[in-house]
Order: sequence, then C-alpha cells, then structure tokens
Amino acid sequence: MISSALIAVTNQKGGVGKTTTSVNLGAALAGLQETVLVIDMDPQANATAGLGFDQEQIEASIYDVLLKGADPEDAIEPTPVRNLYLLPSTRSLADATIELVPLMAREQILRNSLRTLDGQYSYILIDCPPSLGLLTVNALTAARYVLIPMQCEQYALDGLVELHRTIDMVRSALNPSLELLGVLLTMLDNRTRLSREVSEQVKDHFGPAVFRSSIPRRVRLAEAASYGEPIDVFDHMNRGAIAYRRLAEEVHSRLQSRKVIHQ
Repeated sequence: MISSALIAVTNQKGGVGKTTTSVNLGAALAGLQETVLVIDMDPQANATAGLGFDQEQIEASIYDVLLKGADPEDAIEPTPVRNLYLLPSTRSLADATIELVPLMAREQILRNSLRTLDGQYSYILIDCPPSLGLLTVNALTAARYVLIPMQCEQYALDGLVELHRTIDMVRSALNPSLELLGVLLTMLDNRTRLSREVSEQVKDHFGPAVFRSSIPRRVRLAEAASYGEPIDVFDHMNRGAIAYRRLAEEVHSRLQSRKVIHQ
C-alpha cells in the first residue's frame, strides 16, 4: 500500500474538467507546502502540456513505466511550480490499451510500478482518460481515493451508472480499499437556471460527498492551460485560482479527518 494520498481524477465523459482539476488542484496543494505528483494517464497528454511540457521533448513517460518496465523516478519531471512534479504522457500511450491486453496482471501494472515512490509525495493525482478502459482501471487499482469532476451542464449525471459499476468492479476484484473522496462541481455559472438545477441534482444524488468548493466557468482557466501554467501562477487572484485553493484546503481537511477515523 502506498502511503501517499493517491487520488484518481476520473469521469468517462470528456470535457468535464479532469485535467484542469488535476493540474490546478495539484498546484494548489503544492502551495500548501505539500509535495505533489501529477501522473498524466491520458494519451492526449493535456496535463503534460498544461504544466508547460512539450511531449516531443520528453525522453521517458508513463508509457515507458507501464510497458517497458521503466522506473517511474526516471520519468518524473520537476515543474516550474515549487513542490509540484509531473510523470508525463505522450501520444504513444494510445498504444497501451492494446499492448496491455495480453500481459499478466495487466490491471495492476501501475500500482506495482508506483511502489517505488512510497512516501516520497504527500499527494499523487492521476489524470485519467475520458474512458473506462484499461488505463483508467489501472489508475483505479492503484488509487486510494476517487475524485469525480462533474460539469454543471445538461446530462451531467449521464454515465454515472457505468462509472459506479467500474468502481465497484475494481473495489471487489482488485482494490477493496478504494473510496470516493468526493464529487466536484465544475463549470458552474450561478447566473443560469440550468447550472443551478444541475448543481442541485448532483447534490441530491451524492449528498455530502459533493465538495463544498466548486469551480466556476472562467475563460482564464483555459487561457492558463494554453500557456502551460496552472491558474494560480497565471492569474493568482482569478476566481478560478481562488476556487482551486479552497478545494485544496477541503481535500486536505477531508483526508486528515479520514486518517483520524481510520485509526
């Protein structure tokens, strides 16, 4: 068992803020003087780009860890944000879904690889791809907690049955200690009726699992990603940056209270 708080950020729907959350929550946690590793498990490599890395210049990536037995420490890169590190992705990860299929214990490769990092990071955030395939199953098998971003738009709850089924399958067959850390409302715009209604639907469905913190719809979040910077660096006083700092404090508080309960 890895002693770091290992969190899979997942939702099979695309465009819900998984990568935005992985990058900006990671930076905000690092701002709390915590040592944080972001693992980019998405072949699109958006978290890698969002932290300022050009995948064409990357020598070792998560693909090498999963398929070539590379030591993850050899692939981890320090980011310009103090205390924040990245295990990057490249397009080659797209081949992993096929190459993993014939391997023994294919769902546990990431978990076994990360054992060498035990205790080196306070938080490890895994940015999952928008699917429930082998890459996401590897992330859920390795993780201790699941964080589900949900956008405040129509059909936000669609697909949750399938996601819950996957989480339950992983919990029963591969990772019995997997827990839901929380559900994060993203792209929230309280000026619109739809956004308010979806927010209430999600809260009715998940109850106290929904974070008090939510992420507003802000153009600056997308702009920050295009410049390869977390929003806290790009525009420290933007409402999106403030929201992620609040979320970091809430995540930290939830995990501290669970440690007490687990004792």
